[in-house]
Amino acid sequence: MGQDPSEAKAELRLVPTFADFMAERYMPFVKGYKRSWMSDDSYLRNHLLPAFGKRHLDEITKHDVIAFHHGIKAKGKAVGTCNRCLIMLRYAMNLAVRWEIPGLKTNPTKDVALFEDHAGKKERYLSQEEAQRLYEAVRQSENPRLQYIIPMLILTGARKREVLDAKWEDFDLPRQQWRIPVTKIGRPRHVPLSDGVLQLLAAVPHNDCPWVFPNPKTKKPYVSIFYSWDTARKQAGLADVRIHDLRHSFASFLVNAGRSLYEVQKILGHTQVKTTQRYAHLSQDTLINAANSAMEAVGIAFGPAPSPVALPRTVAQVALVAVR
Repeated sequence: MGQDPSEAKAELRLVPTFADFMAERYMPFVKGYKRSWMSDDSYLRNHLLPAFGKRHLDEITKHDVIAFHHGIKAKGKAVGTCNRCLIMLRYAMNLAVRWEIPGLKTNPTKDVALFEDHAGKKERYLSQEEAQRLYEAVRQSENPRLQYIIPMLILTGARKREVLDAKWEDFDLPRQQWRIPVTKIGRPRHVPLSDGVLQLLAAVPHNDCPWVFPNPKTKKPYVSIFYSWDTARKQAGLADVRIHDLRHSFASFLVNAGRSLYEVQKILGHTQVKTTQRYAHLSQDTLINAANSAMEAVGIAFGPAPSPVALPRTVAQVALVAVR
């Protein structure tokens, strides 16, 4: 066919295996910006490498991807786990195409649909009374920092790791602003600080430590606060509340206070408005109250409908009948 077989073999050797690409290119890249890279490493070792590790990138087909995605679900893995594996595989293949890795022209995961994850869409919102109960419980915790960490999460809507890793140097208290240097998406963002947060920070012991909420024993950020958090939420009768639900609750408090979804998006640091739109339904009561205010402003009180023989004659009265 006019091609030197040795050249074809040389080109084939340039195509890395999935395992080599992930070890040499993907993982070093995500470790540079992604705080949750250890989760990627876990999904890679436990699910992706056993399925694709020995294959060259150009040997992975869409059929293989679909079979893998459905296969781990058939083994009893949670829908969320199956979808995260597919999302990670898709991202890795997109990077390979973008970086022009030899042999890979298209992404084999393209148009492979995620499973519907109804469990993953479950969202829990604290009521004002529940938030107060939770605050009383964390104040009694054996973990002396929990009484500051949990209110900080509720009052800022920040993510757990963002609060645990917060440093004093990141806070501009006169301007009431908190700069989070590295976020989930690898970019810094700024969080406005309410008067309540300023009071909270004023109560936090400094102890000449760069971190705001350090472990008193190690003087470094907590690796985990699950045990003390789990104890406090159960004492408050809120065993079903997850730490991330505090972020949802913060958003719900804003929306129900009449704040716009644009404001919520900016404060939470969402890059896409569709992420914030999940809270749109929470504003229904607020909108009803706003609509009711129109009637209160007009000062109209509707009584029983008049009898047919006594129909009103004025324009205003006709309008009232139409409304009824």
